[in-house]
Amino acid sequence: MTSSELMLEGLNLMFAGMGFVIFFLFLLIYAIEFASKIINRFFPENESPISSQPNPSQSTAVSNVDDVTRLRPVIVAAIAHHRRQQGLK
Repeated sequence: MTSSELMLEGLNLMFAGMGFVIFFLFLLIYAIEFASKIINRFFPENESPISSQPNPSQSTAVSNVDDVTRLRPVIVAAIAHHRRQQGLK
């Protein structure tokens, strides 16, 4: 075989492999969507009435502040642990 034939064979093999990978990924996407539809059909989420929910802007603001105050000690401890492991001050 000449080098041009080998190059063409390599390109052919590359495109065939890429085609199979793309086909498999699309098949996987559709399989996940199908499984999601089946799960949502037989196991729906319990939806609470809209009137009982608080104002979303207020709950989000309070939630973010609570998360920051709750996570601050965890973040400080994680940084201190990392610095101890690395031998940093």
